[in-house]
Amino acid sequence: MSALFQNYARRSLHIVKGEGTIVWDDQGKSYLDFTSGIAVVSLGHSHPKMVSAIQAQAENLWHISNLFESPAQETLAADLVKDTSLSRALFCNSGAEANEAAIKLARKATGKHVIITFEQSFHGRTTGAMAATGQDKVKEGFGPLMPEFRTIPFNDQDALKEAIDENTAAVMLEVIQGEGGVNPIDPDFAATLQQLCESNGLLLIIDEVQTGIGRTGSRYAFEQTSLKPDIVTLAKGLGGGFPVGAILGSEALADHFGPGTHGSTYGGNPLAVTAAQTVVDHVFEEVFLEEVRKKGAYLREQLASLFGLSSVTCVRGQGLMLGIVLSTDAAPIVKKAEENGLLLVPAGPNVIRLLPPLTVSYEECRQAAAVLEKTMMQVEYTVS
Repeated sequence: MSALFQNYARRSLHIVKGEGTIVWDDQGKSYLDFTSGIAVVSLGHSHPKMVSAIQAQAENLWHISNLFESPAQETLAADLVKDTSLSRALFCNSGAEANEAAIKLARKATGKHVIITFEQSFHGRTTGAMAATGQDKVKEGFGPLMPEFRTIPFNDQDALKEAIDENTAAVMLEVIQGEGGVNPIDPDFAATLQQLCESNGLLLIIDEVQTGIGRTGSRYAFEQTSLKPDIVTLAKGLGGGFPVGAILGSEALADHFGPGTHGSTYGGNPLAVTAAQTVVDHVFEEVFLEEVRKKGAYLREQLASLFGLSSVTCVRGQGLMLGIVLSTDAAPIVKKAEENGLLLVPAGPNVIRLLPPLTVSYEECRQAAAVLEKTMMQVEYTVS
């Protein structure tokens, strides 16, 4: 009997090694990894510069806590906010922690408590982040959660206007809803949202935990919209596989997180900052981001053949965060793809997510699309 809680629906596959976009199981079989640890392994598995940077740091210092100054944190923070409307950063360990910090900051800075969120959103599994999440299945069985979140339909301008009142502190959203089905924000809705935040004095919180750090072909997904966030949350791809999260905020919010207001024992420790700085140094180069955009477009082209299958409705997303929307259940396809050597992750019941490392090659994109087409034909034939 396992000594672990059974809170994960684990696959039986036991992965023991990874290099780039390829992983191997304990039987020596190789797989194309188009999950990248759920949008985490930005530079691929065991990237040589990641390995050497972390090894070098481990030989000098692992942890000192945030009681002491950290020049490395200062450098990383400056890189994260450069050329944005944001000016401050605070480091933590995960996306849920970053979102919890964002909720605290928004409420403290405004003196108000209501935060508007959206159906099908996902902000984490801690109690505050869970309360903000717009999916009932995440909340079931945990009793009363943090109050004063108003959850409305995504991309619904009328619902947004009706939800705002004198008690509203902020609006919190993902530019592309990842766990909710790779649902992108509508440009007209984004423009209205920005205008309403400005005219009503609301803070705009953008959850970039999955979309940030180059995943959509820009440093942050909001840069491809008309949105101007006051707070941005990061994690997943920031550390390239090492646990690290961050919250970025505007200068106007700086005084609201003074000494004693928030903290994290492990947040921004030397190993985490070293990993994140290595990722940022690579990903934030415009040449790298341009390649992500090109690879994303190429992968879409390779997926075009899937539209001949009756179960495929559309492909949506941006960069290397794509979702194949189906008229049927995604689970059998994900399972069969694994048997065929391709690792995928669903986003809800009927969407297949493609989240390869940002360093994926064009040939690997072609191979993945070919395996996916073969897999879907096999599943459709079996069902029919």
